[in-house]
Amino acid sequence: MEADSLQYEQWIVEALRGVVVRALNHSASHGLPGDHHYYITFRTGIDGVDLPDHLRAQYPEEMTIVLQHQYWDLEVDDEAFSVTLSFKGRSARLRVPISAVTAFADPSVNFGLQLKADRVFKPATPRKKEPKDTNKEAASRKESAKSSRKTATSRKKKKSGEVIALDSFRKK
Repeated sequence: MEADSLQYEQWIVEALRGVVVRALNHSASHGLPGDHHYYITFRTGIDGVDLPDHLRAQYPEEMTIVLQHQYWDLEVDDEAFSVTLSFKGRSARLRVPISAVTAFADPSVNFGLQLKADRVFKPATPRKKEPKDTNKEAASRKESAKSSRKTATSRKKKKSGEVIALDSFRKK
């Protein structure tokens, strides 16, 4: 990108992240009104994500949390949010930089945002090199992926609402 060109894509990302911050700030100050609740998906390997080791082991790349009935001590600033949640009866304090959030949804009003996490991603656990697939293993994996896509597509069709993806604004 040229040095003197306008940074529309960056401004859009910042604006969308601002929506997440405003919604969380409102909830931290006033609670969640009515049936509102949030699904927040974030990359667990982004610098600044703080969560207990047992959760990081269970979700080494991405995690979705729900803020609805049982959450405590929600704190928000322009850079991150912190919240205490219960996982299998155990309380855990999470700190999530806003830059790590990849999706934010409030299903009660069919609202959702999809965001890209910062490029400062480092996997929490090193990946092992996979052995070369045999033809049977490759075919099995391909069929499994196809089945997963069909399931995801059918789930998407059931929900109505608007998801804003930045890819639709990008030049092709």
